[in-house]
Amino acid sequence: MNDDLKTTVLNDLHVGLGAKMVPFAGYSMPVQYKAGVLKEHLHTRAASGLFDVSHMGQVILRGPDVALALETLVPVSVAGLAENRQRYGFFTNDAGGIEDDLMVANRGDHLFVVVNAACKDADIAHLRGALEPRGIAVEEIEDRALLALQGPQSEEVLARLNPAVAEMKFMDVATVELSGVDCWISRSGYTGEDGYEISVPNEAALALAEALLSDDRVEAIGLGARDSLRLEAGLCLYGHDIDSKTTPMAARLQWAIQKVRRTDGERAGGFPGADVILPELSDGAGMARVGLRPEGRAPMREGVELFAASEGGAPIGKVTSGGFGPTVGGPVAMGYIPTETAEPGTVLYGELRGKRQPVQVAALPFVKPGFKR
Repeated sequence: MNDDLKTTVLNDLHVGLGAKMVPFAGYSMPVQYKAGVLKEHLHTRAASGLFDVSHMGQVILRGPDVALALETLVPVSVAGLAENRQRYGFFTNDAGGIEDDLMVANRGDHLFVVVNAACKDADIAHLRGALEPRGIAVEEIEDRALLALQGPQSEEVLARLNPAVAEMKFMDVATVELSGVDCWISRSGYTGEDGYEISVPNEAALALAEALLSDDRVEAIGLGARDSLRLEAGLCLYGHDIDSKTTPMAARLQWAIQKVRRTDGERAGGFPGADVILPELSDGAGMARVGLRPEGRAPMREGVELFAASEGGAPIGKVTSGGFGPTVGGPVAMGYIPTETAEPGTVLYGELRGKRQPVQVAALPFVKPGFKR
């Protein structure tokens, strides 16, 4: 393993559990354990899976009118976010593209933001450059690990440590004592299943992880199953399904832009790329992210070009994420195609090893979400 890679505080636990470790976003991370990706995926859908996501960035923003200050960087309503609630959002650039996606929580006297590992240094520099001149303190939290407990039995598992978590609804956040330490918990995740994300002090992370894994319903889950779970759930992976050239409308993330930030809204615009993004919300985008169901058993992976016909013509789009969907029982993918071809049921063709294979446009998500509303 590359000595330049960072490790999370749970690295020894992963190795002890027989994890296969791989480089990911500058960290050594478990891609799978002894059971393998397929079994880990299905276990999470049926019971509860524990993920180490400590490589992600945790940031506290604090200062006068901090919500309005953050709204200058994101097109979502932060000022309208109720206390102890969380919301999905994204940083945008002047061209209307997405620089990263994130979660932001209103914790009363501060905002708690979680950003992607691969982008966290750039994101934190972006926050500091834009917000510190406005009197906002930007604090990167480096003394806390981040765990995700995902799956339909996660509530029962976590409630054994503190029954209060059962009262939380999807996107609620709270400070809850688990195994004797205060944890920052959100009822959310990246699998399409019910579950929790838990920020825990580094020194208590191993004990908490072991307490959760001692429950027969919980298995350690690696990055491989995390990817197949989020793909079945129709969730974007930054740098693949969304990037600095992808607009929210093309990505079909317009649901995350509240009315108050749209044209004629009370706090319309005022974020990077508003002159591109707001018209697209009304007029549409030329390309659209869609679900794709390849015929047969061969997956269509990232980079596969998509065509309108079985022979001839230039490619009209491409696959951005793809693989085998264990819950679906066949290959699934996401990609971008012209909006006029994006109706579910439309048959396109993906080129695999020089041959075009049929692929059908499908509605997202592939698996019904299990969130507790």
